[in-house]
Parts: sequence; C-alpha cells; structure tokens
Amino acid sequence: MDIRQYLDSTYLKTAEQANLSESKNKEIVRKAIQEAIDEEFKLIMIRPDMVKMAKEMISNANSRVLIGTVIDFPEGKSELDEKLAEAQQAIKNHADELDYVINYEAFKRGEIHQVKEEVISCTRLGLINHKVVKFIIEVAALTDDQIIQLSSLIKNTIVANFEEKDYHNVFVKSSTGFYVTKEGKPNGATVPTITLMLENSNPLPVKAAGGVRTLDEALEMIRLGVKRIGTSSAKTIADGNVSTENY
Repeated sequence: MDIRQYLDSTYLKTAEQANLSESKNKEIVRKAIQEAIDEEFKLIMIRPDMVKMAKEMISNANSRVLIGTVIDFPEGKSELDEKLAEAQQAIKNHADELDYVINYEAFKRGEIHQVKEEVISCTRLGLINHKVVKFIIEVAALTDDQIIQLSSLIKNTIVANFEEKDYHNVFVKSSTGFYVTKEGKPNGATVPTITLMLENSNPLPVKAAGGVRTLDEALEMIRLGVKRIGTSSAKTIADGNVSTENY
C-alpha cells in the first residue's frame, strides 16, 4: 500500500489567518504544491484563488497530482447559487475535486429540503464536469446522532438521485479543520466519528480530515475504511514522523 495515494496534502490558511503577507502566504502554497509534486501525493488541497497556480505548476512538471479546492469554506452558510458559482469558477480554473462545506447549520435547524437540494445541485455540477465531489459535514459541530443523520441524508439523497457508477466519486468528509471547539475538544477526525460516518454513508466513500498527525493514525483510518485523508502534514506522515500541526 502506498500511503501517499491516500493523502490529500492540505494548506487552507489565508494570509490573514497565517499572519503573513499575501506574497509570503502564496509562497507557502507554492512550496506545498511543489512538495505534493515531489512526493507524488494523491492531491493538493488549496483555496480557490490558488488553483490556477497549482494547475500551471503541475502541468509544467507533467505530474499526476490532482488539484482539490474548498467551496463555501469554512462555514457553508452561503446561498446555493453562490456555492454553485464558486464551484463553477473552480471548475473553470481546472480543479479536479470540489470539497463543499455543507450547510450543517441549516441541517441542525431541520431545513432538510434545503440540504437535500444543495447535495443534489452541488453533486450534479461536479459529476457533469467529471469532478469528484466531497461534502464536509463538520463533525465537531454535530452530536453523534446528527453525524449519523447527516451522513445518512447525504447517502440517501445520492442513492435516490444518481447512478451507482457515480457513488465512488461522492465522498462524505469529516471536517474543515477550522471549527473552534470548546475545552480543547477535537475539531477533526476521530475514530468514533469516522466509524459513525462509515457506518452511515456506505456505499459512499469517507474522507477523514483534521487531526490525523502520525503514520499510525493514518493507517488506523485506512483500516477502518476511509479512502482519503486530509492533512497539512502529509510529508511528515509519509515519512513516519509525528506532526505538531493542528490539521
């Protein structure tokens, strides 16, 4: 097994969040893209405004690294037409995978029809453009029951509206890595939350994002059944070391 082919190497901080200038933050993104190329990771996950740069670098290197980006990140509260417009631009810029933050607050308010419409429309846009789609449910913002219900909702909506051949291209993803929890509780993937997602999203694949910091933790997630791992420490994990990063 090549662990690198499970890793979505991730850098999603804005310059402001990183407390850097725009140019210095862009240079960090550039280095992350180059590292993904050099290490032959499955994918580089970056903000939408960095997708063009990634496409140019990867094409010039004749690399097979995929480009992923986040949509309506990190809160997922935008109107559906805004979500779709952002995704359409990412597609135009040659992103390969679209990680949408689902409107989990609408779900928690019981606005199930709205969430279903979002899942259908966002998935359709991705699939007709031959893109992989992932829905970030933000497990740290949900109770266990809500994780079960939202994973099931996404699964049932996909199964009811799309063909079986497409299921492997629609993921349920755990976390943004940016949710602020209370009392130091995990804001990303844990074994209990990933287990709930796997049990309730099948046959859709699961991506574990946030909190995976060591090779052993990554291997444990793979043994559970996840198909992708989102991490800002892909090289550290691949090298068998321990990361101090928080995503």
